[in-house]
Amino acid sequence: MWSQPHIESPGPCRTRLHLALVTETWPPEVNGVAHTLARLVEGMRERGHRVQVARPRQPGEVARPCGAGDESVACDHLLAGLPLPGYSGLRMGLPARRRLQALWSEDRPDAVYIATEGPLGHAALRAARRLGIPVASGFHTHFDGYARYYGVGWLTPLVRAVLRRFHNRCDVTLAPTGALAHTLAAQGFQRVRVMARGVDTRRFTPARRSSRLRQQWGAATATSVVLYVGRLAPEKNLALVVDAFRAIQAARPDARLVVVGDGPSRTELERANPDAIFTGQQVGQALAQHYASADLFLFPSTSETFGNVVIEAMASGLPVLAFDSAAAHEHVTSGVSGARVPLTGTASEDAAAFVGAAGALAQDPEAWREMGRQARAHARGLDWVEVVAEFESQCLGILKEGRDASPAMDG
Repeated sequence: MWSQPHIESPGPCRTRLHLALVTETWPPEVNGVAHTLARLVEGMRERGHRVQVARPRQPGEVARPCGAGDESVACDHLLAGLPLPGYSGLRMGLPARRRLQALWSEDRPDAVYIATEGPLGHAALRAARRLGIPVASGFHTHFDGYARYYGVGWLTPLVRAVLRRFHNRCDVTLAPTGALAHTLAAQGFQRVRVMARGVDTRRFTPARRSSRLRQQWGAATATSVVLYVGRLAPEKNLALVVDAFRAIQAARPDARLVVVGDGPSRTELERANPDAIFTGQQVGQALAQHYASADLFLFPSTSETFGNVVIEAMASGLPVLAFDSAAAHEHVTSGVSGARVPLTGTASEDAAAFVGAAGALAQDPEAWREMGRQARAHARGLDWVEVVAEFESQCLGILKEGRDASPAMDG
């Protein structure tokens, strides 16, 4: 049977949870999943819950001791991991079922949240099931959609089947948008619910616009600066960033393209586009300045479950050009805060439509400013406080439901 949560009154929520969060990505790694998880953990601790994070040890990292007390403190359980091929700085966790099972037998959490479906995530699911601990999972990454970008599209059904089996053995799977939840349900994923994403509008704000940074980019006051932020990898559809920019450049010859991020595609992109500015990864205030100092944000990826960069750009006062999916579908309004390009399912037609939309925007750059104001106004309503409250509610929900028949255990 499941353990009972600690009933106290530590803050906004009367039920104080002991939550174990398992992930194979964590700051200072730079990606949307790591950022989202850090905000969830911070928010849950602020609400009085005890959260312990199990994750791979990062290079040079020294573990801090974790006690079994019920105080709401930062506590990480560092486990073995390996570098992820092709992604400098990212780690892949190794199977650790016995260690997690021993850890949770001694210091039993009320619930486990598994954020990644790698070897560590699978081990955590098996350990939790053996101990009868309820499990929530997050669908943070479209791993099933990545296969076609790496020349092994035939693997997509197999990868999807593995993901489906994994998530269907959890008590709830949290998806970032209603559209994705509907898609997953149609693919046979069970017990899928929506947990939105938030943005820090105090960090990402037009007030961080920097004339000095624009000068470094060779941009005068009236120069149109087009921005991309994200991993530089095949699944991000980066050729379309360049093609869309060239359409803008045809109408605005002095326009500048700034690319923020790193990854396996960077070298080839830099070689092919010597007039573009590649800044590498940016974090914190520097990242916020890069957003705010641009004028238009391009995001042509179709592989996202959400795309935090879209709402970060909006919070920074940028209109967004993106396909009508994930975060853009939820938050961008064409002609008001940017432009959404419908997806037809035909790659060549979709690419042509995206480039056409970029060219259309380039005809009226003066309108970008007003669209940026509207984007900022919308982003101000995406508060992390509400997102954390929903996450808390979902964790409490799987405790209250207390299924008599939980999903089948591994042998």
